[in-house]
Amino acid sequence: MNTWALRAIWISMPLTAGSALADAMHPWRDASRTTGAVLLWVGWTIVLLATLVPRPWSTTVTRFALPIGLGVTIVAAGTGRPSTIASTAAILGAVVACLLGTRGEFVRACAQGAAYGDEERFPLKVPPGVLIAILPIAIAIVAATTVVAPLLLADDHWIAGALVVAVGVPLSAFVIRLAHQLSRRWVVLVPAGLVIADPLTLTDPVLFPRARIAGFGPADPSRKPPTGACDLRLGAAFGSCALLLTDDADIMRRVRNQGVAVQANLLLVTPAGAPKLLDRARARRIHVRTE
Repeated sequence: MNTWALRAIWISMPLTAGSALADAMHPWRDASRTTGAVLLWVGWTIVLLATLVPRPWSTTVTRFALPIGLGVTIVAAGTGRPSTIASTAAILGAVVACLLGTRGEFVRACAQGAAYGDEERFPLKVPPGVLIAILPIAIAIVAATTVVAPLLLADDHWIAGALVVAVGVPLSAFVIRLAHQLSRRWVVLVPAGLVIADPLTLTDPVLFPRARIAGFGPADPSRKPPTGACDLRLGAAFGSCALLLTDDADIMRRVRNQGVAVQANLLLVTPAGAPKLLDRARARRIHVRTE
């Protein structure tokens, strides 16, 4: 339902935010105003495609494009040129779209869009350190490259625009590639059992057959993991789950981009929507514990 709400809100954005953005760009030179309009329509189209075709890349697109769109509407409202009603409608629509498109049901739909056969994919939460400190910087870099640089060039600020392009393009490619790893972190329920796929902490996805799963359930975020546990939460402890195995499993941890072999019979992960994951795991005859 939230995915359809996101689509409806985004389709309506030219109506709810268009007048405010047009008023904000009205005093600009023709070249700058045309460039701004083209950027807005291109960005709107890319996000629309991402919402209509949920895939892991769609999550990456919305994590960058929707916050950038929100920033653009705030800057437009800050010019004082749009009316209060137009500014409020633009910001409200952008805020709701940003919330719906970067979390919850839509992110789950994007993960499921890459599923094969009888799989159910549940995304892992973004680590808080990345969410608070790293991702905003990455979004700012991409915004400077895709929005600020074209406007500088259109306004004949050739040196500044060229400098932003020269620095921003390689940096943007780098941060987008890294951020896309966040869109490929899942707990996957498969016919044979459960798979943890996390390119940030594991070199390869790991299958845990149903027969080796002694229990799967909520983990107490206030308790320190026991010695020998394989903690894959990256600081996202709230809403985490513990996977207890009947014996030690061989796991290749990713440490400083190198594979390190470890053995553990307890793994900790933090899926988005843990209750739904546990319900579906129980339906697939995986032993789910409640305590």
